[in-house]
Amino acid sequence: MRTQLEALELVFKKFDINGDGKISSSELGSVLGSLGLQPSEDELLKIIKEIDTDGDGFIDFKEFVELNTKGVDSNKVLENLKDAFLVYDIDGNGFITAEELHQVFKSLGDECSIMECRKMISGVDKDGNGMIDFEEFKVMMMAGARS
Repeated sequence: MRTQLEALELVFKKFDINGDGKISSSELGSVLGSLGLQPSEDELLKIIKEIDTDGDGFIDFKEFVELNTKGVDSNKVLENLKDAFLVYDIDGNGFITAEELHQVFKSLGDECSIMECRKMISGVDKDGNGMIDFEEFKVMMMAGARS
């Protein structure tokens, strides 16, 4: 089981496309674009400015960790979880299947198999239907944030 810091490092590396140790607005735009979001350059710069505590115009790993670990408004967390769920729930039916999980991972450059995705789902699939609903997703994400 990965620690929260290791998990954050993996996510950071997905965003840091050129591997220079910082996330630029274009890298942020590329990742968000692969998730079906199309923020404008102004929106990307605004996001970076909110996170960029040292004012260099980039998000470094320390800032990324602070963003993902500091105390935040629980309503905002729930809203972010809903947004994340919608990214994975590609067909919008209220469930995340192994195929949808695989498709999102693949779009992010992660080469996990359908079988690995099924295994991930089975670990949190409380009702045994082979899919993750929002409540199961929420439990999984909140547990991941605490580990």
